[in-house]
Amino acid sequence: MSQDLAHDVLRQLGRARRADDSLKISGGDDPVFVTPWRIGRAGSAALGAVGLAVSDLWRLRTGKPQSVSIDLRAAAASLRSNTYVRRNGERPVSWDPLAGHYPTKDGRTMFLHTNHPHHRAGALRIAGAKAETREALAEAVAKWDGLAIEEAIAAGDCVGGLVRSRDEWNAHPHGVAVARLPLIDIIKIGEAPARPLPKGDRPLSGVRVLDLTRVLAGPTSGRVLAENGAEVLHIAAQHLPYQTEILMDTGHGKHCAWLDLREPAGIETLNGLAREADVFTQGYRPGTLAARGFSPERLAELRPGVVCVSICAYSHEGPWAARRGFDSIVQNVTGLAATQGTLEKPRNMPVQANDYIAGYLAALGAMVGLARRVEQGGSWLVRVSLVQVAHWIASLGTVDVSRGAAELTDDELADLITESVGPFGRLNHLRPIVQLSETPAFYARPAEPLGTSPARWT
Repeated sequence: MSQDLAHDVLRQLGRARRADDSLKISGGDDPVFVTPWRIGRAGSAALGAVGLAVSDLWRLRTGKPQSVSIDLRAAAASLRSNTYVRRNGERPVSWDPLAGHYPTKDGRTMFLHTNHPHHRAGALRIAGAKAETREALAEAVAKWDGLAIEEAIAAGDCVGGLVRSRDEWNAHPHGVAVARLPLIDIIKIGEAPARPLPKGDRPLSGVRVLDLTRVLAGPTSGRVLAENGAEVLHIAAQHLPYQTEILMDTGHGKHCAWLDLREPAGIETLNGLAREADVFTQGYRPGTLAARGFSPERLAELRPGVVCVSICAYSHEGPWAARRGFDSIVQNVTGLAATQGTLEKPRNMPVQANDYIAGYLAALGAMVGLARRVEQGGSWLVRVSLVQVAHWIASLGTVDVSRGAAELTDDELADLITESVGPFGRLNHLRPIVQLSETPAFYARPAEPLGTSPARWT
């Protein structure tokens, strides 16, 4: 079933099933963890599609495909990859204590995301909390009607969402808009001559990737490309908040550099990097980087043949397209959390499936775009969002959660976790999940803190 689903995903990108495709997905079926959503099937299908895209690039290099193997339970675990990270034996803290569900005056429930300091301060200020405590925030939110505080949080450039049922979301104007979209798409944005892959002994050897993303989805896409040989340069800005501990999950195989796009020097440096990039991945809201001069169309002029990848929370269509959001918010507004628990007592899933799967799909789209560049030429734009992933997961239906487990067995985890030593110290983390017959995935360098490397290609 997951194999067919992987091919369904590839078909949305115009890649038909091939006679020499070899994809095996084993490890049983859902539920893996205690969730009614088929996250094992979704995760393994997305990773299966990734594996076949890697095989396509290897075929373009050598004339031979690769066999791809995915363990469904390992794929499900990868959707909570950050929870397995240990730094010198200790688990980094990544959730602010104020983040979570809050009852409103009209009997609804609001989810507030407060992991970034300015979002935390904004939620407290907008709600009218008298102190920086969970109790004070709960007291303040309880004075608001649900829809009113949801709109106030969004208007204040903060992050939150009202818990909805699946039916309510499906009738919501943005739910209706997203329902018309595919899971992922790729469109041609410019002309360019066909270009072979750079020389090398890995599927993505010589491919240069600019990674202008934060949190989980975008950085995960860069990690997947890095584990298959790409040179990934992760760009961040010192003035923007960043949960550094997430790099210990998503930063493997990358260089991390600072750039300030508020300054002419930063713009000039990024222009120079973009002229030599094969993939430009950005995870900001639609239009944000375009305002700095880095729209997909402008990038295609700078670097004919570039593959642009856009990842956002709420997609490029609909009334919420410009709204800020994270995985936890998307779970709540789309009804995934209400199904995980109840509408009255919602619960987030035990995985961040929207984030990680969006990251896998972004990497998939980048590789499909690179293959098109080899075979057809052109510049390409790939678009995917957390909310599109949420719709896809919901479309797969639910299962009885009683067979799900709180965690994989110790033996299973031991097989999945590896260790690397670098600037963060000793890190234990998940190894790559996609198993390839000819070019096993690996990280060529350990994760490093933001700003460790210069903003230049090696």
